[in-house]
Amino acid sequence: MTDSAEWTDVRPGRPADLPAVLALLDDAVGWLTSHGRSGQWGTSPLSASPRVRALISRVAACGGLHLAVQHTRVVGALGFGSPPAYADPAREPELYIMLLVTDRELAGQGIGARLLAHAQATAARAGRALLRVDCYAGGDGALVRYYESQGFVPTQRFAMAQPSGDPWRGQVLSRRIPLGKG
Repeated sequence: MTDSAEWTDVRPGRPADLPAVLALLDDAVGWLTSHGRSGQWGTSPLSASPRVRALISRVAACGGLHLAVQHTRVVGALGFGSPPAYADPAREPELYIMLLVTDRELAGQGIGARLLAHAQATAARAGRALLRVDCYAGGDGALVRYYESQGFVPTQRFAMAQPSGDPWRGQVLSRRIPLGKG
């Protein structure tokens, strides 16, 4: 793996960045589907979902969208927001990651790790010692293992009913953030 952190900047996202984020999501759906992993986000482009479009627009409008960029090219997106209803309530102030996606052409170059480091720094600046995320826990569990490799600990498993009858299995993970004394 090459670390792209030295050439990837993270900047605040804006509502005008919606097409770039949707393109990343659509590419990820295509990649997942081509690798037999359609259980995570399905097979349809997420850009066609009014719910996804509204969610990302809302995150951007509230200042929770952050983009990894290489020069002017968006190569990753990170979004913060309120935890979903299926996540157990936190017992302390937290920062909740509701979106993390990277350019599949640059997989393995550390973009996701760079965005997660940005999330940790954002949480620390906000005085929040808890960072949480949820992800797909079905299939071979690779996504859960990725978050574990980034210092997250599984805390809560959940399942959501799907029209197909098979539940969508998920995992909430958390990471403790050291807060400075200053």
